[in-house]
Amino acid sequence: MKKPEYGFGMHLIFDGYGCDRQRLEDISLIYDFLSEYPAQIKMTKIMPPYVFRYDAENSEDWGISGFVLIAESHISIHTFPEKNYFSLDIFSCKNFDSDHAISYISNLFGTEKCEIKLLDRGLEFPNDVRRSAQIVQAERHRLNC
Repeated sequence: MKKPEYGFGMHLIFDGYGCDRQRLEDISLIYDFLSEYPAQIKMTKIMPPYVFRYDAENSEDWGISGFVLIAESHISIHTFPEKNYFSLDIFSCKNFDSDHAISYISNLFGTEKCEIKLLDRGLEFPNDVRRSAQIVQAERHRLNC
């Protein structure tokens, strides 16, 4: 009996430094990115992006935050124009080309330096529940004989 594949999906965590301030404060650019990028990585946008400007108590901490829900999970971004920094997550139960995503996002925001973490999430999540149940039942039957 063929074993099922496991793993929920990929989570790209991207911290960008030394970015183009004008791009980080451009709410339209961020909205367009969140609206169009899911299709570029063959994901399914299930709602329009939600993007807003946040004015923090400390004036250096203001920025733009945005989120788009995709059928496969989500993409989110938080920018800090005064600090030329952004944080971005792409979490998806469907694989995507993370190298291309890193390059595209770096170019979009004029990133000079970045920290990247790529995580495999849900390592024990069965992608085929029926197949997993069959294996468990067969194993239980074998142990009880």
